[in-house]
Amino acid sequence: MDYPVLVLGTLLRRYKRFLADVRLDDGREVVAHCPNTGSMRAVNVPGCRVWLAHSENPARKLAWTWELIELPQRDGRLATASVNTGRANRIVEEALREGRVPGLEGYAELQREATVVIGGEKASRLDFRLEDPDLGTAFVEVKQVTLKEGDGHGYFPDAVSERGRRHLEVLAALAEQGQRAVLLFCVAHEGIGDVAPAWHLDPAYAAALDVAVVRGMEVLAQRCELERDGDVPVAIRLGQSLAVDLERRFIL
Repeated sequence: MDYPVLVLGTLLRRYKRFLADVRLDDGREVVAHCPNTGSMRAVNVPGCRVWLAHSENPARKLAWTWELIELPQRDGRLATASVNTGRANRIVEEALREGRVPGLEGYAELQREATVVIGGEKASRLDFRLEDPDLGTAFVEVKQVTLKEGDGHGYFPDAVSERGRRHLEVLAALAEQGQRAVLLFCVAHEGIGDVAPAWHLDPAYAAALDVAVVRGMEVLAQRCELERDGDVPVAIRLGQSLAVDLERRFIL
């Protein structure tokens, strides 16, 4: 997925969930839309460099959108993370269509926002439904991961997620019916090397993940890779597969 032209600045603060104050490198201070409904634990760090996209649409209340943040790591290096959760499905869709999700290659058709019917009743909508005469049907739900805790590992979710837990229950029910059901962690943080359930933040979600895997749901994880023109990010793609460790616990 290609980015529009991005502008560099410094994060001053995020507030009211959807707003962020940013000082651009030219000295202007702007209010940007923060397209992330989560807690943004570990990626809401004032003083860090951020990249914003600008819209010329006069109908928009806020012309600026916060896209990326550059975070210091324990080893002294910097890692960039995407804070725009609305990008995750587009990144994954591109990878699915191009056959770059290991284990999900070769499906002939892709449907977004697929309605799921269980027991004759509508149960939920999942991000993707894949169809193929030979491979059959696969349902895929995407979750963006940006939480890197102090132990150096990635975790999901970053706050209590009832909606995420319901998606697990639907995926597990599909798997028990013989359908292929896949949870795909889209890891949008360059510094994360593996993913585990966040028992310390949402034990109900973590327990539901364990149960869903036992019932037949598959879990995949892939890390996003940024393409840059010099120092400026110009595109983001789904890249390296990562391990998912259902046993790891982070101790607060």
